[in-house]
Amino acid sequence: MKLSKGDGILITGSNGFLGNALSKRLIIDGEYDVKLFDINNGNIFDYDFSSYRVKHVCHLAARTFVPQSWEEPFDYYKVNFLGTLNILEYCRKQNASMTFISTYMYGMPRYLPIDENHPREAHSVYNHTKLLAEDTCEFYSKHYNNSITVLRLFNVYGIGQRQDFLIPSIIQQAMNNNTIEVTDTRPKRDFVYIDDVINAICLSFGLDGYNVYNVGSGKSFSVLEVIKIISDTLGMYKQVIDKKQIRTNEVLNVIADINKIKTELTWEPKINFDDGIKKVIETIKSGVSDGRSN
Repeated sequence: MKLSKGDGILITGSNGFLGNALSKRLIIDGEYDVKLFDINNGNIFDYDFSSYRVKHVCHLAARTFVPQSWEEPFDYYKVNFLGTLNILEYCRKQNASMTFISTYMYGMPRYLPIDENHPREAHSVYNHTKLLAEDTCEFYSKHYNNSITVLRLFNVYGIGQRQDFLIPSIIQQAMNNNTIEVTDTRPKRDFVYIDDVINAICLSFGLDGYNVYNVGSGKSFSVLEVIKIISDTLGMYKQVIDKKQIRTNEVLNVIADINKIKTELTWEPKINFDDGIKKVIETIKSGVSDGRSN
């Protein structure tokens, strides 16, 4: 379902980390009639969207902090699974297409890099809510003929991310504390800069059928390597305290295979990790912040 200039696009979770960046991009571009929805408008899982008239929904609304998902599972299922179901019902009734923002879905890697055909495994409440949502997206696409694209985002970082995520936490400690304290320095993650993620989301608009793409960088960095890059960028070196606390079902290395999205959507990351960290630190130093969270 190809979108035309002036078509309506609804962004759910528009006040979050990704939603705020996507909203700004689309509003500045001016190509579409952008509609915004966030928690201030109501609960995603029972809100009546029938008054909206759009051709495409970019569904970002979700609760995303993995440790908290273990403490508040019911709320995570309501928002992430039932919220997605509510949006799918809207898309079914309006014959709208949808981009669903998913996450790393692969559990303990059986091979690296990880492609979209790797078996899925939910290793947290958060991941399980996204797995259920993905399955429901696929069912609606196949049985109700809605065009739906699932983007499995690896570790997104960038300006405006909440302070309890890894990179903002390390930067703040490196700038303001005498030490940098982390749970475990060993895990390696595939980090992708928010601007590159927004580019991928925009390329997903108007695709036909059911599609699934990894969105990552194709490289991984350990927590210790992240600390070093941040310290080098700042020119400030603090003692690192490794609490050596291994989380339940901890995955020690993650690398995305992004060949599918490169081939089919001609997308690839433009901002390498060192440059992305510099952008975040420069923004913090300048005192400019959008105050968003996710």
